[in-house]
Amino acid sequence: MLIKEAQAITGSIGYPSKMPGTSYGLSAEKCITGSKLAQIEGSTCFNCYALKGNYIYPSVKAAHEKRLSGINHPAWPKAMAGMLRAAHRPNKKGEQLPPYHRWHDSGDLQSVPHLEAICEVARLTPELMHWIPSRELSILKEFLAGGGVVPDNLIIRISATMVDGAPTKAWSHTSTVQTERTEDSCPSLLQDGKCGACRRCWDKSIQNIPYPIH
Repeated sequence: MLIKEAQAITGSIGYPSKMPGTSYGLSAEKCITGSKLAQIEGSTCFNCYALKGNYIYPSVKAAHEKRLSGINHPAWPKAMAGMLRAAHRPNKKGEQLPPYHRWHDSGDLQSVPHLEAICEVARLTPELMHWIPSRELSILKEFLAGGGVVPDNLIIRISATMVDGAPTKAWSHTSTVQTERTEDSCPSLLQDGKCGACRRCWDKSIQNIPYPIH
């Protein structure tokens, strides 16, 4: 499949300047759980960054809609894997992106078939580490109950719903949002909002990632 054919199915992928590798986002307006939490003061989705700023530009909204329209296409996993392989391939100078991909820098899982498709993308790109932050615990549970298996190179972190709330005990890998920093907090706010050398979000040996509120 040519890249232009793949992109016609998947839409574009992102190259976040503050994170390693690539990313892929959907509209936060389409979040199933997050759109409800966004209306609740004190929730981790209240005042969501992905519902304002650059995210409300027509071009960004159009890109999100293009991506959302493609996730149920039968060729989406193959097309998405091709896009990621191309993005992480060394350029003519021998330069190469770090082998990390973040799903949903905005937006979230939409359904069990959506999660199944992402898992297939991860299987097709074993050279990459994939990370999904999600509040859709029910989708994950249904996926697992149906015999779904999360690939070794994909980490799903279920996000706490409330600021300063405890992580869920229903899943092995989680994230929380804190009003105060601790020693194990995400270091990005001390690094101009950048990951820098940190790769903890993709590290399966770390059970919970506490993010300072911002």
